[in-house]
Amino acid sequence: MRNYIAEFLGTFALVFAGTGAVIIDQQYHGAITHVGIAITFGLVIMCMIYAFGDISGAHFNPSVSIAFTVAGRFPARQLTPYICSQVAGAFVASFALKLLFPGNELLGATMPAGSGIQSFVMEAILTFFLMLVIINVACGSKEQGMFAGIAIGGVIALEAMFAGPVSGASMNPARSLSPAMLSGHMEHLWIYLLAPIIGAVTAVPVFKLLQQNKQ
Repeated sequence: MRNYIAEFLGTFALVFAGTGAVIIDQQYHGAITHVGIAITFGLVIMCMIYAFGDISGAHFNPSVSIAFTVAGRFPARQLTPYICSQVAGAFVASFALKLLFPGNELLGATMPAGSGIQSFVMEAILTFFLMLVIINVACGSKEQGMFAGIAIGGVIALEAMFAGPVSGASMNPARSLSPAMLSGHMEHLWIYLLAPIIGAVTAVPVFKLLQQNKQ
């Protein structure tokens, strides 16, 4: 149960701070800025990894949990409870933001700036590289593990920085699901549910290939 609570809290913090930054930037005339939003996402993930990494592994993302399961690094019996905990944390965070900012239309929902296929490909590629970093630091040396929060938070901030204006740089089905459903803007939700999972799972065979070449 402590694993599921950690996943709930970490995902809550991610959605509350990350999409909260998006909402506050809209409500207060660009006070956060795009760069500030990207840094917020990176920092909150970094902090939550150091807070809960030794408890639950700090997934906070259904696509990460699915990819770890495919890689054989996570027990399949825990996959559904992990995803439920992550989604629940995201929904509670989005509900809290809806109460705090009832006039906000999107609640930080991710929306494609261009075509749907452009954002789909972008999200898949972004999540591929994010998962490649996650699985390498999680399954690497102890020294690598010590810097996991910095590495993963840095990748998220970097990808949000340059890809945010295109696709929203979600890389996380739970992060996109809750604001989309609570705001009623679900027309592009399929992109943010499917693309991150495809990208994360695709990173698994690449990781295994690289590990074989190292041996």
